[in-house]
Amino acid sequence: MLADYSLCYDDWRITAMEINVIIDGKFAGCPDTGWFQNIVAKVLDVQNVGPNTELGLLVTGQKKVRELNRTYRGEDRPTDVLAFYMTTAGEQPESEPAQFVSPPDGMRHLGEVVISYPQAVIQARERRHSINKELTILIIHGVLHLLGYDHEKPEQKQEMATREQTILNKIILEQESEL
Repeated sequence: MLADYSLCYDDWRITAMEINVIIDGKFAGCPDTGWFQNIVAKVLDVQNVGPNTELGLLVTGQKKVRELNRTYRGEDRPTDVLAFYMTTAGEQPESEPAQFVSPPDGMRHLGEVVISYPQAVIQARERRHSINKELTILIIHGVLHLLGYDHEKPEQKQEMATREQTILNKIILEQESEL
């Protein structure tokens, strides 16, 4: 597990953004943890998420994602990305009950994003773009869920899709050679 602490001073305390990345397996062509942290940080930056924020990203295989999808969503199939909120009642989307109480450490704990690397590879081939671009799309989608975006209703779906495309376009401009 690797944590990225970007530190700065804010009056009397140190502020930080913590992005924990775990790559659970050996996947051919999988970027390193630093690449994933960079993409997550860019999404949070575009969304104006301030310091004192923490989230986790797990990159894993189909079996683990299918198990999580079955256990927590009641769907016995693999999927590409899952998001597990870790917010208080005021930050939680209306469709989800609050599961956690804010800890006293001053950090805003957003939750966890889980990506199936094999599914990302399949989708990248189908969509005829790079695996890095597909992973970026999945990271954006998962992080937006943690920030309260949803796609259950048509108007929500359009708002989320528009936001995803805006963020992707900004990241592509910055990292054209990598995506």
